[in-house]
Parts: sequence; C-alpha cells; structure tokens
Amino acid sequence: MKTKEVRELSVNDLRERIEAEKASLIRTKMNHAISPLDDLSQIKKSRRNIARMLTILSQRENKDK
Repeated sequence: MKTKEVRELSVNDLRERIEAEKASLIRTKMNHAISPLDDLSQIKKSRRNIARMLTILSQRENKDK
C-alpha cells in the first residue's frame, strides 16, 4: 500500500487496516515456518506497510493533541 493511499484513509479505517495487516503477517510467518515461501520479501513488505500505517496514525493522533 502506498503512502498516498494510507493518508486518504480515516483513523478508524487505518486502525482496522493495521490489525488486518498484523494478522496477515502472523499467518505468513506461520506458513513460512511450515513450508518455505517462494517470495520471502512478502514478510518484509508487510512489516514495512504496518510501520508506515502506524507512523501515519501516530502523526494524526499527535496533530489532534
């Protein structure tokens, strides 16, 4: 997900998206533990997407204070 797309989401949508992405990351890690993934960069991309969304969420929350 691109930064521009993330910035267009509302705060509640962003929180829901973060939780969904975290669940997806956990599933991906579990699948990788059972049988190796073809594309290991999926884990890295998921972590970066989560970090990107958390950063934007914290910026919005700090801006409101």
